[in-house]
Amino acid sequence: MNEKVRFRLPIKWWMIILIFTLYVVGFILYHKLPDMVPNHWNMAGEVDGYMAKESFIIFFPSLILGLYLLMSLAPMIDPRSDNYKKFKGVFEGFRVLIVLVMIVLYLTSILFALGIPVPIGKVVMLSVGILWVFIGNYFGKVRFNYTFGIRTPWTLASEEVWNKTHRVSGPLWVAAGIIMMLSIFIPDKPAFIIDMTAIAITGIYGFIYSYWLYNKLK
Repeated sequence: MNEKVRFRLPIKWWMIILIFTLYVVGFILYHKLPDMVPNHWNMAGEVDGYMAKESFIIFFPSLILGLYLLMSLAPMIDPRSDNYKKFKGVFEGFRVLIVLVMIVLYLTSILFALGIPVPIGKVVMLSVGILWVFIGNYFGKVRFNYTFGIRTPWTLASEEVWNKTHRVSGPLWVAAGIIMMLSIFIPDKPAFIIDMTAIAITGIYGFIYSYWLYNKLK
């Protein structure tokens, strides 16, 4: 018999390996980075916050790693952990996308610090927009839990309210994500206002709708 043995590393290990490469990148570029690295931008896309490069190359990869491990722990400690099996692929996709978005932002900050004129504001808008479209597209598949999703007093009090709120909110999140992605074609300041408005509307709508539906079903 001439059977090939295939070894497939679970995606969580690929993500951890990818995150650890950020430490390597930081150490390789350490001597090329300025003493202070930009780590925050205002709504006009201008730098308004800095961090010492020693802290920057350790803190941000550690933040990404910690967040990924925390999200990996959520299905194990959630009181409704059994429900995660029903949307396992969606949650895994969300974890991967969150990590990729944060990696892009980390590397973009490094490029900017090295003097490469990267439009960080537009990178953020595009990244968050993609994340919103993904979440909205799969919201209807997210089952009742206490960690991930639209968690209001009313969605957490009724599984029916949870399911309907996520199903109805999904298209709105997709629309908001598309708006954010398109906003990269306008100046950063008005784009920021538009994006924050779109994000606020998605949050407020889910809150109000879940309250209304809960009282309607009582």
